[in-house]
Amino acid sequence: MRMSRGSEMSQASPLDVIERVVIANDWLFDRPSDQEIAVQVPGQWSDYNFFCTWHEATDAMQFTLAFDVRVPEPRRAAVHELLSLINDKIWMGHFAVWKTEGLLVYRHVLPLRGCDGPTLEQVEDLVETAINECERFYPAFQYVIWGGKAPADAMAAAVIEPIGEA
Repeated sequence: MRMSRGSEMSQASPLDVIERVVIANDWLFDRPSDQEIAVQVPGQWSDYNFFCTWHEATDAMQFTLAFDVRVPEPRRAAVHELLSLINDKIWMGHFAVWKTEGLLVYRHVLPLRGCDGPTLEQVEDLVETAINECERFYPAFQYVIWGGKAPADAMAAAVIEPIGEA
C-alpha cells in the first residue's frame, strides 16, 4: 500500500493525493470533480466502496468506506449495539449505519485548515486504517446481521487474536 517516503503536498486539489494512492494500488475509480472521488477497493471479505469528498468551506476531507451490506430493519437495534462495542475499540474513525439506506459504513474526517493539503503518508495511513478496520470487524457484522448472534458474542469472536502457529 505504501508508495514512497517524503512529505509531498497536494497540487490542485487535496484529493489529488488520494488519486495517486488509488492509482498506485491499481484500484478502479471515478473522479467526477475536484471535490469527490469514488473508488472500488477489493477486500478479503468483500469489495468496499470508498468515497472521499473535499469540503472547501471547512477545509476538511471526509473518508467513507461503505460495505456491500444493508442492515435489515429488524437487525438494526442489534447492529447499533455492535457499533457501540466496535467504536469503543477503534482509535481512528467510526462505524455507522446510514439510516435511510441501511448501509453500513466506516467514516473519518481529516481537517486540513492551515495546511496546503494532506501528505501522502497521511492518506496512506487513513486508507490503510479504514480497510484494516473494515476487514477486522466484517465478520462481527455478518454474525449479527445474517447469523442472528448477540452483539457481545459477535464482538468476542471478531477480536480473537491468534497466538502461535498451527
